[in-house]
Amino acid sequence: MSVRYLSPDGLTQPVPYHHVAVGTGTRHVHVSGQIARTADGTPVATGDLAGQVAHALRNTAIGLAAAGAAFTDVVRLTFYVTQWAPEKIAAFMAGVEQVAAEIGLPTPMPPASLIGVDYLFEPDVLVEVEATAILD
Repeated sequence: MSVRYLSPDGLTQPVPYHHVAVGTGTRHVHVSGQIARTADGTPVATGDLAGQVAHALRNTAIGLAAAGAAFTDVVRLTFYVTQWAPEKIAAFMAGVEQVAAEIGLPTPMPPASLIGVDYLFEPDVLVEVEATAILD
């Protein structure tokens, strides 16, 4: 395995992600922001944050697999969520939990950031997911 996850003492515990990932591989994989759209561009789960998180993560898994990677190779996830407010965390985590086993997302997740934004590129897009992985 090219990635080792750590959640050292002295940092907030527990959280749904690891605080640190140490990658030792030589191939970097960057998956661009994935959203809740099918391959033909059809929107999925319009207005449903949990559904969009799940589908965006599915699309991220497709991108990783195309490069020979999986979520266990991911050193960083970045989530952009429109109109973020703390009360949205339950729906956000429901989307993660809904798809985690299906796509092989480890628990806790790789290091992750959730960034609230006013708007993404289309009005129906509630979340966008980026991933960085390292392979041997």
